[in-house]
Amino acid sequence: MSARHTSALEALCVDEGFDADVRLDEPMARHTAYRLGGPARYFACAHSLGSLKRLIGAAVSCGVPWMVVGRGSNLLVADEGFPGLVCTLGRDFRAVRYSDEQRAILAGGAALLQAVVQEAFRRCLAGMEFAVDIPGTVGGSLAMNAGTANGCMADVVAAATVLDADGRLRRLPAEDMAWGYRQGPFAADQVVVECELSVKQGEPFAIRGKMEAAHARRTKTQPLGCPSCGSVFRNPEGESAGSLVERAGLKGYTVGGAQVSPEHGNFIVNTGTATASDVKCVMDHVQAKVYEAYGIQLIPEVRTVGFAS
Repeated sequence: MSARHTSALEALCVDEGFDADVRLDEPMARHTAYRLGGPARYFACAHSLGSLKRLIGAAVSCGVPWMVVGRGSNLLVADEGFPGLVCTLGRDFRAVRYSDEQRAILAGGAALLQAVVQEAFRRCLAGMEFAVDIPGTVGGSLAMNAGTANGCMADVVAAATVLDADGRLRRLPAEDMAWGYRQGPFAADQVVVECELSVKQGEPFAIRGKMEAAHARRTKTQPLGCPSCGSVFRNPEGESAGSLVERAGLKGYTVGGAQVSPEHGNFIVNTGTATASDVKCVMDHVQAKVYEAYGIQLIPEVRTVGFAS
């Protein structure tokens, strides 16, 4: 990459008037739930729509690869890092409010999903109970259609506003969005900046009961003591990924500091000394053994970045 190609982004690093925090060679271990990952060549937190447009525009014009991430709860970055721009959303994208006119919760792409859950509960609004304890941001949860057996984001999204790579904002109504299992309807170069979540008035004791039940299930069945990305693989049709891993005898399988959780077969945890390569090796081994035993190819739910194909 030539100096000419890097100058636009590097100039933003020293522009005191630019409404974003930009750093060079930022360790991604600071920004992922796994606490793993090498440096991003450029790392920026954009606090406004204008700064987000400038960052993406600079990367596109320079031919620098770029991606927008949330809180890294579903992300595994290679130990070698990412040779482009990693951008997160800051101040202006964190708002959560209820609109009486639209009868919807309006949430910015950087709003914590749990802040939305709590706002719905505070107002006795039903519909978000399934999302209790799901980590990450609203934008990230939409990008992967986060959910559980009791519901997912596709069930509650009335509309989403996205920023295209060319700097245009577009509002996508629910009827124009094609969701998949653990897969959002957005293109790779679209950034969710806001969404409208459809909720309805509910009975407070019923809402609380569903929330407490969801929390109890997670606490009982998931390993919460070690860093992880949550569920590593999608559930195959009619099957449970965790059950397949357990039946293949892979619980506790370890490479370096990465381990298939003894508590839940679909969690690979960082026991404290793992590298991203360790986690990837465990993922590959689990996929191979489950395919060998059952002829089922497990599809990763976690997003891997910076690894060789």
